[in-house]
Amino acid sequence: MATKKQIILPIIVLGIGIAGLVGIAALKKPPEEKPPLDTTPLVSVETIEYKPMTFSVSSYGVVAAKYDTELVSQVSGEIIYLADKFVKGGFVKKGEILAKIDPSDYDAGLLDAQANLASSKATMVQERANAEVAIREWAEITSSKPTDLSLRKPQLAQELAKLKSAEAGLLRAQRDLERTIIRAPYDALISSREIGLGAYVTTGSKLGHVYNTDTAEIRLPLADKEMQYLDRKGTHAEVRLVGNFAGSKQQWIGKIVRSEGVVDSKSRMTYLVAEVDDPYGLNSDKNELRFGTYVTAHVEGNDAGKVAIIPRHLIVNGLVAVMDNDKTLRYKPVTIIRQQGADVVISDGLASGTQVITSALDYPMEGMKLALPEDKIQQEESLETKQTELAMEGE
Repeated sequence: MATKKQIILPIIVLGIGIAGLVGIAALKKPPEEKPPLDTTPLVSVETIEYKPMTFSVSSYGVVAAKYDTELVSQVSGEIIYLADKFVKGGFVKKGEILAKIDPSDYDAGLLDAQANLASSKATMVQERANAEVAIREWAEITSSKPTDLSLRKPQLAQELAKLKSAEAGLLRAQRDLERTIIRAPYDALISSREIGLGAYVTTGSKLGHVYNTDTAEIRLPLADKEMQYLDRKGTHAEVRLVGNFAGSKQQWIGKIVRSEGVVDSKSRMTYLVAEVDDPYGLNSDKNELRFGTYVTAHVEGNDAGKVAIIPRHLIVNGLVAVMDNDKTLRYKPVTIIRQQGADVVISDGLASGTQVITSALDYPMEGMKLALPEDKIQQEESLETKQTELAMEGE
């Protein structure tokens, strides 16, 4: 038989163990409640705003002179004078003397022509007098009608022809003498000079090449699809030219004066011609626009009305993803009127103030709930505030 001590001791040990377990359980903290996981997709948005817009068409071209002239000699002779400005890069005014050809032979030719004219005039006076004498003598002899030969009319006509020939010879001699002086045909930039002092030139010899500085021209190629954005095919439209000068970008304002009217067989482009007055700023304070400069051009187009611009990649099959007032995903059809690089211009489909989704969605479904980054921040701040309040209550 078990003794009383053997029965009581195990009961005491068991009681102590149960009391220890209860104490340990009482010391353990209950698991913290985790906040519910928010799986609402975060998106970035851009607010649509309609603004008045005037279309612009871009092109490019090289600046050239409206007129360029090759100077040639119209008479023969030795070059006896060259102007200091008649050098490559020199600027000259219209009518300014560039060179002179020895006029000695042409002075003599003028004197000879003047003498021939004086002789022809004297012979003409004498022949008229002879004709008058013939008329009187015929009247004294007979009352019958005289012949033209009797009245010396053929002789008079011959002398009149000689007189006109002498007058033409004088004009020719004067013109040849004038042509010994080479003048600038207009305000010009000297492109090249082909002669030197003492050189002998003949009729047709090249003397030099000049560019007109009154007006510059730029041929601007445009695709047919771009022409629809221009009024009157761009004629009289303002054009802004941008180019590099002295290491910095500068711009000039010109005007479209005409279209060349045909499609280029190689490039399949239509060329518009822009003009800029006084490109070298000789008569104004304009920036210098040198011939040969490569420029980009922006031609003013027609009025587009009120439109909005959005990135092209946001439009898929003519639909744009937007977030409505309930922060729900919706798809809206839009009317595209033009593509501009990475953007498109829309005229209809979205109301002003609409929030277009600009970020990518993994599994978009119309009607799904969305959230903005600021909503997430506000939610986190609210949760932190709540936890802080609970902690303070526990203390």
